[in-house]
Order: sequence, then structure tokens, then C-alpha cells
Amino acid sequence: MSLGSTVRALPTLLRVGFAEGVAYRAELVVWILSTTMPFIMLALWSAVARDGPVGRFGQTELTAYFLATFVVRQFTGSWISWQINFEIRHGTLSARLLRPVHPAIAYAAESLSIVPIRALAALPVIVLALALGVAGSFPRDPLAWLQWLVAISGAWTLGFLSSFAIGCLAFRIESSLKVMDVWLVLFWVCSGYLVPIELFPQTARTLLDWLPFRYQIGLPVELLTSAHDLAQGWLLIARQWAWVLAFAVLSAALWRAGTRRYAAYGG
Repeated sequence: MSLGSTVRALPTLLRVGFAEGVAYRAELVVWILSTTMPFIMLALWSAVARDGPVGRFGQTELTAYFLATFVVRQFTGSWISWQINFEIRHGTLSARLLRPVHPAIAYAAESLSIVPIRALAALPVIVLALALGVAGSFPRDPLAWLQWLVAISGAWTLGFLSSFAIGCLAFRIESSLKVMDVWLVLFWVCSGYLVPIELFPQTARTLLDWLPFRYQIGLPVELLTSAHDLAQGWLLIARQWAWVLAFAVLSAALWRAGTRRYAAYGG
């Protein structure tokens, strides 16, 4: 498998992934509906902040934060662990292993190909943010937007690699989806998805700074709502990409060990 053949295959992989996403519209709609929790949390936190700001969060700041959370979630979600589990259990992974492109590249292309469709779901929320007048929370410095692009790329990559690593556990345990369920619970609580990181007690905030969950969604949301200056933003991005590297190494190790075991059983 050469780099050239992989690059040549990418457009086809993206087209196939996009076609499958369009073909299975019902599943995509269900996935989008499952990411509407930020709207519920916005209603709850707005009720709490009705009598006064919670930390730095007044009504406008809460609206900006949770609308940004929904938008970021559309760009960073990954379902690869479920797909890997399915293909291992049903033996269809064997066909992927025979192709000239590494399965991880194919999985990544399939995930990326759906991003434009999810962006359509995010567009009305962006329009709503503009209509509600909360766009003033968005960055105005071009360097801040560059930071956000780096952070959103890191968030997608970290989400993909963590899901991929958990999916690879299915080579050794009956189903790694239980592990993914635990991961998702931690993600919801620790990432800033349900509660802004700033509202946690200081001890908890310090811990969350060094866990991967914040960097999957909280950091891009914080940068999109101008919660950090440029220096602090780059520091957090460095931590995010350190986690990306860590999960890349872990995913590669789990995949190599798992495929050797899969082949030994005649997969």
C-alpha cells in the first residue's frame, strides 16, 4: 500500500461515503436528533441564570455557548466503534483487509464524507445565532479563527481515533460497545457538552484540563465563544494534539494486535 495509491483512492472513498450517507438518510437524521441535548441544556441553564449570571454566563453567553456546542458536535462526531464492532462480528472486515487502502484511512474518509450533510443541519443554528444577536461572542481576530480551525480539526481527529481504538477492542472482547457507552457518559459529563467547564469547581477543572474529553468538543466551543486569549488557546491546542498523538499510537497498536488475532481465527 503506497501513499500514492492511498491519495488516488481518497476521492472515490469520499464519494462512496457520501452516497451511503445520502442513501441512509433516516439513520443520519436519527444521529442528528440525538445531538440536540445542547438545546435542552440551554433551556435548563437559562432558567438558572434568569435571576442573574452564573459565573460569566448570562443569558446571551449561555445561548452562544450551547448553540456553538450543537454546531461543533455536528463537525466532530464519529460512529466508527459501532461499525468496527459490526464488521468484526459479521466477518465483513475481511473484505476491507484485502483492499489496497488501509481500513483506518477508509473509515476516516467515510466519516469525513458525511460532514457536509451535518453542516446543513448546523446551518439553521448558525442563522439562529445571528438572529438572536449572540454572534458578538464569536472571534473577530483572524488568528483566533485559525486557532478554531486547528482545534476543530483536532477534535474530529481525537473523536475518530478514540472511537477507532475502542472499536479495536472488539478483536479481544465480545463487544467493545459497552466500553464505548462508558466513554460516552464520561464525554457528556467531562467535555463541556452538558456543563461548561468553567462552571466546575477548581479541582475538577484542573483534572478535566488533563483528560481527553474536553478536547473533543469543549475546546472548540470555548474558542468559538472567545473564552481564551491567543496564548491560552495555543496552550490548550497543544494539549489537544498531544492526546491526538497518544490515541494515534494506541489505535495503531490495538489494530496491529487485533488483526493478527483476527487472522489467526480465520477472519
